[in-house]
Amino acid sequence: MSIKQQYIDGKWVGANSGNTRDIINPFNQEVIATVPEGDQTDAKAAIAAARAAFDSGEWSSTPATERGHIVRKIAELIERDKEELARLESLDTGKTVEESRGDMDDIAGVFRHYSELADKDGGELIDSPVPNSISKVVREPVGVCGQITPWNYPLLQASWKLAPALATGNTLIMKPSEITPLTTIKVFELMEEAGVPVGVANLVLGAGHTVGAELSSNIDVDLISFTGGIVTGKKIMQAASVNVKKLALELGGKNPNIIFADADFETAVDQALNGVFFHAGQICSAGTRLIVEESIHDKFVNSLVERVKKFKLGNGFDEDTQMGPLISAEHLAKVEKYVEMGIEEGATLAVGGSRPEDPELQNGFFYLPTIFTDCTTDMNIVQDEAFGPVITVEKFRTEEEAVKLANDSIYGLAGGVWTSDIVKAERCVAKMRMGTVWINEFNLYFPHAPWGGFKQSGIGRELGKQGIEEYTETKHIMHNLKPEPINWF
Repeated sequence: MSIKQQYIDGKWVGANSGNTRDIINPFNQEVIATVPEGDQTDAKAAIAAARAAFDSGEWSSTPATERGHIVRKIAELIERDKEELARLESLDTGKTVEESRGDMDDIAGVFRHYSELADKDGGELIDSPVPNSISKVVREPVGVCGQITPWNYPLLQASWKLAPALATGNTLIMKPSEITPLTTIKVFELMEEAGVPVGVANLVLGAGHTVGAELSSNIDVDLISFTGGIVTGKKIMQAASVNVKKLALELGGKNPNIIFADADFETAVDQALNGVFFHAGQICSAGTRLIVEESIHDKFVNSLVERVKKFKLGNGFDEDTQMGPLISAEHLAKVEKYVEMGIEEGATLAVGGSRPEDPELQNGFFYLPTIFTDCTTDMNIVQDEAFGPVITVEKFRTEEEAVKLANDSIYGLAGGVWTSDIVKAERCVAKMRMGTVWINEFNLYFPHAPWGGFKQSGIGRELGKQGIEEYTETKHIMHNLKPEPINWF
């Protein structure tokens, strides 16, 4: 497979060191591409390019309408090359190609959304207490933005950062996950085709401890936007303090899904499964904590187990595949350790809990969909993010208990409530400390609504109007139309 390389200052280049990395398909461990393995020197070159491009003022002074046209052109090119991008995404991540096609539609939608917002904020006039004066508030681009994206939704997460940064006139350096860079590389080709100026958008490939660390600590970077794990997020916060960078962090979640007895039973079961097992549970907002009312608990769990036993695991390019592999051998081992811990803590393994025996799946990083019952909030498996196809089930008796259980977490990214009583649902939602809460729905997002978490799920918001505001600074301009001496001194 012919894959272009890093994109720095308008040029496609290899790593300064000459090092490369093989990219493998998690379904069968086949090498699907070889890409540069950049390091600090590559990151510094990209930062210098982005700094020079921003300081020249060419992009930030480009009319917002024109920037919006370019961002919209990127959306159109993504739609044009949807099948190629979906194929790359499924090869890279192992997810079903149908999921990847849906991702591409969402990604084009994100670019289109921000293209439409690019010229919509002309500032605002505010009252000034000084006679004969004008006071206004405007938003200006932050500057040079470092962007670090995860491996689970490589291009979707990239779009959440690229589109608003470009629309608002910033320059940027993107570092995708070193194990899933292929669709991001392709989109940088499309950005070049769309007319993004030289130096405005730069792509550096490599590991977090080299490239990511440089982006986080370099004083010429004004903002760092990171989506990933909480441990790395805390390190980025510390590194970013060197020049008090703006921060936008999405650090995952352990998301509760409350099922009341008066919910539509079959729909709640179906959505509980969809809320976790898409992309083998490798979703930051997966509803992996099921909190089920005691009176329907056993029936609900039995229905989940029977459905799970029928899941079809396999190649993401097979039409009948419902769930693909985990991303890597390392991640598979992490999920296995997590399940072992649950058994040691006394949770009951209702289904799954091992690798599949199917000989056709032995070369891939597959793990059976797994359900634990008899779980309590003091268990690590209830508190820690496994990021795999594992559900824990807790019981509750009262509405107050359900909400208390849901909030018993260091995370606060997302949650759900299933009930036919809308008043009860609204009471629960008002008390749930999460950035997104769904009522009779789970894991639905769209670019018009903000996304981000409470507590240790992160800082800031992506998507929505708030997502574009993350990439701007607020400036107050006061103009005295009739200045006069004060005669104080």
